[in-house]
Amino acid sequence: MGHMDHAAFGWLTPALSYAMACTGAALGLRCTVRALTTTGRARRNWLVTAASAIGTGIWTMHFVAMLGFRVSGTDIRYDVPLTILSLVVAMVVVCAGVFAVGYGKDRNRALLIGGLTTGLGVAAMHYLGMAAVRLHGHVSYDPALVGLSVVIAVVAATAALWAGLNIRSPLAVTLASLVMGAAVSSMHYSGMFAVSVRVDPSGTPLPGATAMQFIFPLAVGLGSYLFITSAFVALSPTADERAASATAQRPVERAAR
Repeated sequence: MGHMDHAAFGWLTPALSYAMACTGAALGLRCTVRALTTTGRARRNWLVTAASAIGTGIWTMHFVAMLGFRVSGTDIRYDVPLTILSLVVAMVVVCAGVFAVGYGKDRNRALLIGGLTTGLGVAAMHYLGMAAVRLHGHVSYDPALVGLSVVIAVVAATAALWAGLNIRSPLAVTLASLVMGAAVSSMHYSGMFAVSVRVDPSGTPLPGATAMQFIFPLAVGLGSYLFITSAFVALSPTADERAASATAQRPVERAAR
């Protein structure tokens, strides 16, 4: 049995992965709030941005945390197509959940469907990411802990979508994003604690890319996307600000006539 280390760099990767999860959640919630105050194409665009932010945050959290994953007696590589597929799955299922809430007539029903869909998709993303791991040995899972991680994913996703529907103030969104980041991190590490590895030492080169060759550059790129998009959302006017600006311009237009 190989000894596993989930934090080979100490608290750096857990703390950084938590920050990524919180950033994605905060940005996704802010975009969802914006979406619910608009209609038509604007609502669709805000919901797409929300889904991409949440999906990117979850995926980046997972693989930043995986940078600290080590198993004694074997190197670790990552299957590139499967890793990219896990990112696509995260984006698609979160998009489905966010759109279910954004356009659902019955909010409670949409929340349950969206939370279940998104939670199962997040869990699928996590285990697809684990399926991309290549090492000298055999990976097995504790079914009870796998089940717990799936439950946490569904609850976290449902809570995130509920927050998007019901939370408006920036302070409340910040607090909700901190809680959501903790929930996503808990899902990840409960899933990781379900893992057992039986190492079969071998000198055969492993297929795939190392974490630093592939995961790290991609995580940095996606993390940059989150921060740049956060700046864009923070600087763009809200619906109330646009309404106030339009109201202020009317007397000026009348005077000009």
